[in-house]
Amino acid sequence: MYALPGQSVADLEDDVRTALSFKPPHLSIYHLTVEPNILFAKYPPRLPDDDTAWDMLDRITALTQEAGLARYEVSAYAKNAHRCTHNINYWQFGDYIGIGAGAHGKLSFAHRVMRQVRYRDPKQYMDHALAGHAVAQEHEVSNKDLTFEFMLNALRLKDGFLVRDFCTRTGQPVTAITPGLKAAEAKGLIKTNLVHIQPTERGLDFLSDLQGLFLPA
Repeated sequence: MYALPGQSVADLEDDVRTALSFKPPHLSIYHLTVEPNILFAKYPPRLPDDDTAWDMLDRITALTQEAGLARYEVSAYAKNAHRCTHNINYWQFGDYIGIGAGAHGKLSFAHRVMRQVRYRDPKQYMDHALAGHAVAQEHEVSNKDLTFEFMLNALRLKDGFLVRDFCTRTGQPVTAITPGLKAAEAKGLIKTNLVHIQPTERGLDFLSDLQGLFLPA
């Protein structure tokens, strides 16, 4: 994690070089985000300014490249054949079953996509699981939310996605994202043709802005 309270670019370089000294085939590096309802939100620490955070990202990119790790996702770098298959399934909007207390799951059917949440308390989870109903919450994802959720995940990948995969996994026509695609292309955040959509380097660096173009109206 980088852009930490009190962290300098030199501190960041030391952290990355230390991590790379172990010669990992994969490295995930996340920009610290202060979320609501946490201690940092109530008592905000002094974080590096935006310009310093950008300098840090530039150094991360350069140092990982020197170590033979390619950026394949907005926060993930890997050597050949070492991309995280588990996470790629999420980013490509694949299905998964949640097993365990508090686990989330996503299941696709012919005409709907369901999201499920298991009971968070371990004892409650075990009691309900043994009784045959461990799911605490379940809801069908609306068409508008399906479109946004797909784009929220798929645009994290440097290689982007195929238009046919968007249509297959959301059940929506490509026209559902055409306005956002046009706006993103005009801003230089994506490159696209009739079959493939891919974020540019600028698009990855300004991923939140890119994803925001596909928010439901």
